[in-house]
Amino acid sequence: MLLNGAARAAVFPKADVQLCLVHQVRNSPRYVAWKDYKAVAADLRRIYQAPSLATAEQNLSEFAVKWEKKYPLVLESWRRNWLRLTRFFDYPAAIRKVVYTTNTVEGFHRQIRCVTKSKRAFSSETALLKVLYSTTQRIMEKWTMLLANWALTIQQLSILIGERVRPHLKV
Repeated sequence: MLLNGAARAAVFPKADVQLCLVHQVRNSPRYVAWKDYKAVAADLRRIYQAPSLATAEQNLSEFAVKWEKKYPLVLESWRRNWLRLTRFFDYPAAIRKVVYTTNTVEGFHRQIRCVTKSKRAFSSETALLKVLYSTTQRIMEKWTMLLANWALTIQQLSILIGERVRPHLKV
């Protein structure tokens, strides 16, 4: 279950909210004619792969000039979500790739749903918790590969949000 904005802020007051860029990018072509698909995708790439927020904003403006009349829904979606799509620019490049997508979280949820959906009912809350715990352990066993440049990423996170990262570091 996703938390709404107020609930999320109450439970995680220091959390930054970054919408998944992968989903935004995948959603955008749904409103684009096939003949323009590659050009629109290339122009969108210039926005989310920009080196800075200022450059991304400039590229969004250029995208608007070029495509707003033909594809207003694409632009409207990017503008509506802009603040939550661009939070990753607040972080160094080493961290950006880790935070701009929610695919890892969604993969975890998909595997949990697969296990719980196959069972119609649980005999007790404890039975459900046992299934969730064992499934989580099995999923975590597969998490053996470190992310690219993880040492640099964790150092940058430690500098930026120190007290929230340091208890989890193995030093």
